[in-house]
Amino acid sequence: MTERMTGAQALVRALEHVGVDTVFGIPGGAILPAYDPLYDSVKVRHVLVRHEQGAGHAAEGYAQATGKVGVCMATSGPGATNLVTPLADAFMDSVPIVAITGQVASPMIGTDAFQEADISGITMPITKHNFLVTDPADIARTIMEAFHIASTGRPGPVLVDISKDALQAETTFSWPPVMQLPGYRPVTRPHSKQIREAAKLIAESRRPVLYVGGGVHKAHASTELLQLAELTNIPVVTTLMARGTFPDGHPQHMGMPGMHGTVSAVGALQQSDLIIGLGVRFDDRVTGDLSTFAPYAKIVHADIDPAEISKNRHADVPIVGDCKEVLTDLIAAVQAGGQKGDYDEWWRLLNGYKRTYPLGYEQFEDGSLAPQYVMERLSAIVGPDAYYVAGVGQHQMWASQFIDYENPGTFINSGGAGT
Repeated sequence: MTERMTGAQALVRALEHVGVDTVFGIPGGAILPAYDPLYDSVKVRHVLVRHEQGAGHAAEGYAQATGKVGVCMATSGPGATNLVTPLADAFMDSVPIVAITGQVASPMIGTDAFQEADISGITMPITKHNFLVTDPADIARTIMEAFHIASTGRPGPVLVDISKDALQAETTFSWPPVMQLPGYRPVTRPHSKQIREAAKLIAESRRPVLYVGGGVHKAHASTELLQLAELTNIPVVTTLMARGTFPDGHPQHMGMPGMHGTVSAVGALQQSDLIIGLGVRFDDRVTGDLSTFAPYAKIVHADIDPAEISKNRHADVPIVGDCKEVLTDLIAAVQAGGQKGDYDEWWRLLNGYKRTYPLGYEQFEDGSLAPQYVMERLSAIVGPDAYYVAGVGQHQMWASQFIDYENPGTFINSGGAGT
């Protein structure tokens, strides 16, 4: 069914069709035409923030808490540039958001018009993709494409910049539009040969470790991770972005690796002969000096983004694919092989680390409360079914260390950008 309407009405109608229920934003001149149909919408709620950066971060929080694509909206020029930090943050942490910005009228683009900024050019390095729309007929299709790109493959931010005249002009709206993304085909199924190679290395290793990152949570693969870990009896470390993806209370969990991690997690990586990296970036917070990181280990590296594999540490077995698919295939390959690794000596070493070097903190004799103690008590009182949200810095590290995370996605914070 086709209807005549303005570009702004087409924008809001498209948002309704892709399932948006909340938009965070601030009105301003170039985006103002979108606000009348947004106000009239019974399906989409607009949350007025105090600063566009807050709109972007709110969209990130919404995306991480719900698993849906977060949406933020801003006007041209300074409104759009205020979204740069949350877009960079979402890009680093693979958070699916769509940022919709108004742009000056198309005849004015490139003239240094009032409140003009080349937001497409500015955000090119920190978005999965971005669009500049000057034809109202392209609005619906572009919104559909933006949501598809943001939520598939490695999730991330997409920016849609729409000129004011495109929002004001009349167009014909029909749904669903036909997407035009010939070059976008994320690989989700891993190569069977690589899976067999990984299973072979697992069978041969004596000191393996599962190094688990945010990609496992993004793939909704915590059940498969638990299955593989229990099937193989391999110790597990979870990065800051994967806290809760493997339960803290599980005896195979060694804790968080890296400069703020546990001795047992760091020791597991450093002493290992095989690291199975799942949805991880081999980030500097985990590896420290790459030349001295896990010197005895072969590397199996699985990630949906081929650009991450061997970027920091050479992968002996590179696997491109969605972590849920990778884990499912790996479980089948390990079961087919039928060989169980002998890790008794390995577990004696790691459990020794756990007993000898537990996380601790100073207790004050004057009755003052150590912040770590506050986190511990909060965790005990509130329990594992809550969502915990942190900023960045010391309190973030205390929260990652002293709260028990049993469920995936229950610790929401900024990892890569540290904003």
